[in-house]
Amino acid sequence: MFDIGFSEMMVIAVVALIVIGPERLPRVARTMGHLFGRLQRYVNDVKADINREIELDELRKFKSEFEQAAQSVQADVSTGMQNIESSIDSVAKDLGSLPGDAPAAPALPENGAVPAAAPEKLADESASRAGETKPTA
Repeated sequence: MFDIGFSEMMVIAVVALIVIGPERLPRVARTMGHLFGRLQRYVNDVKADINREIELDELRKFKSEFEQAAQSVQADVSTGMQNIESSIDSVAKDLGSLPGDAPAAPALPENGAVPAAAPEKLADESASRAGETKPTA
């Protein structure tokens, strides 16, 4: 951290022993150790706060990019829907303007089944056909 070698540490220890004295040196060393520990914890807390803010900033940027992409997709879908609706309207208008159009036949269900009212009609039609095909005696 400070790039202090062994020789520099020895010089500092000898000067501290001379200036502080042998009786107070252990207490001063203990106090310095506690202060150094507090300093390290404080520096680590500051680093953690900075990293947290950087991550939050990155998340905010990602969120804004995601929202812009979502708005772009929504605008594209809306434009596509308007184009489709205008195409459908123009086709409906063209179909409505054709002369002599017969009404469209009702569509059968997807499974191809005949609607419930149809068997009665079929029975009537088959009876009338049966009468036409049988020779009269």
